[in-house]
Amino acid sequence: MIEAENLTRIFRTYKKQPGFWGGVKGLFKREFEELAAAKDVSFQINEGEFVGFLGPNGAGKTTTLKMLAGLIYPTSGSATVAGFDPTKRENDYRRIFALVLGQKNQLWWDLPAIESFLLLRHIYGIPAGQWQATLDELVDLLDVRAKLNVMVRELSLGERMKMELIAALLHRPKVLFLDEPTIGLDVVSQRAVRSFLRAYNQRHRVTILLTSHYMADIQELCDRVIVIHQGQKIYDGDLNRLETGSAGTRQKIVTFVPEDTSFEKAWSSAYGITRRHDNGKIEVRAPGHQIVKVSQEILTTGPVADITIHDIPLEDVIADLFEKH
Repeated sequence: MIEAENLTRIFRTYKKQPGFWGGVKGLFKREFEELAAAKDVSFQINEGEFVGFLGPNGAGKTTTLKMLAGLIYPTSGSATVAGFDPTKRENDYRRIFALVLGQKNQLWWDLPAIESFLLLRHIYGIPAGQWQATLDELVDLLDVRAKLNVMVRELSLGERMKMELIAALLHRPKVLFLDEPTIGLDVVSQRAVRSFLRAYNQRHRVTILLTSHYMADIQELCDRVIVIHQGQKIYDGDLNRLETGSAGTRQKIVTFVPEDTSFEKAWSSAYGITRRHDNGKIEVRAPGHQIVKVSQEILTTGPVADITIHDIPLEDVIADLFEKH
């Protein structure tokens, strides 16, 4: 459904010297800097896949989505979405995809959401019966029927994002690009949006490419992730494989608090990486199959007041991946 091959986008920016005379000099001689927001990014996504697109701020995630949507042109490389070339911006192509930007609104601020939905019906030429059926399905899934006639500016952030999703899906797109759809939302609204996206993807097999800085979004919705860093792809594969790492086993953290100060200050585990915290806690990061040995090692060294075992957070896994590149 989506195929990108060596997608590259280079932005050329003017480096202005400070002060008034710096501006005057810039009239006669200018220095420019080139930045590769995306560099040779290649991947394929099949129909119905829900793929997470990860990377730090400035990694090129939004730039890649905008190239796939045809909003900006690649400097080099190519892409196809459902057989269409996004750079041509054909009307038939624009009817089969939707782009939702979490930090930008497409709804009219001073009108009720239903007015914007009616406008979109005419823009896309959606038959009245199909439009009503789709609208009913979406408002029920998102539980916002009572808010349809409320001015968009009077809606909460969570309600507004739900309306943005409805607006994006009214024409029943085959491909959905989501750029941080849960940014700024409270825990309840995040859960509602994730539940809706999961149900909609399963019901209609729409292909979804999701960027998010909330790892809960990725863990609950995506089986596959693509990670880019400094414009380049550094990982593409199963989320489980990313979490388990190259060793093929999920890493775990054992955190414990010694009962008194007699616990050896120079102690470190023979089975993992040991880290001491200022609050007295000691942390051991080790492969899952070594946890029993680590626990026995701790208990035989000295008395322990508390001990906990948990998986390494996905945020830490991603951060480690960035540091390696």
